[in-house]
Amino acid sequence: MLAVGLGTFFGVLAGYVGGWADSLIARAMDVFLAFPLLVFALALVGVIPDRAFGLSGNSLRIAVLIFVIGFFNWPYMGRIIRGQTLSLRQREFILFRELLPSLVAPILVYSTLLIPTNILFEAALDYLGVGLYVPTPTWGQMLSSAVQNGYYSIDPEYMLVPGLSIFITVMAFNLFGDGLRDALDPKTR
Repeated sequence: MLAVGLGTFFGVLAGYVGGWADSLIARAMDVFLAFPLLVFALALVGVIPDRAFGLSGNSLRIAVLIFVIGFFNWPYMGRIIRGQTLSLRQREFILFRELLPSLVAPILVYSTLLIPTNILFEAALDYLGVGLYVPTPTWGQMLSSAVQNGYYSIDPEYMLVPGLSIFITVMAFNLFGDGLRDALDPKTR
């Protein structure tokens, strides 16, 4: 939600205002997109203390993961919205009454396509051991424990169940996003 909100705000701002604001926001998006998100998340989770911001344990880890995923994924949404706003800006629009409703379809579609990326990112962090703590079950932790403890050699199901769960969930969201795009795209009608 944070990525969608920030991406929409900065995308509309850059595309609608143009000029130096567009250049500044576009370069900021380039910087965020050039930064390796997984490496940053690994470093950030490694230096976060056990207690911060009144949170501890998995509550703190969840808050950090939400912040990292949301704050550093906004440029993906921002680029799409900026491009749509630039194309719609040529027409006479009132910003909140006519421009934003025209951007609802791309926002919804791209939001559904960001969800699988975030699921895979969170699973990767858990697989690497820097996600949530062990009592909380996650698919990444299940895969990691199957590999580290050698369970996969005893019964491949230890890897198949979480792996297929990730695959089916990611595929479902991708297909949902494609279907939503087809339903909302006026050019395909």
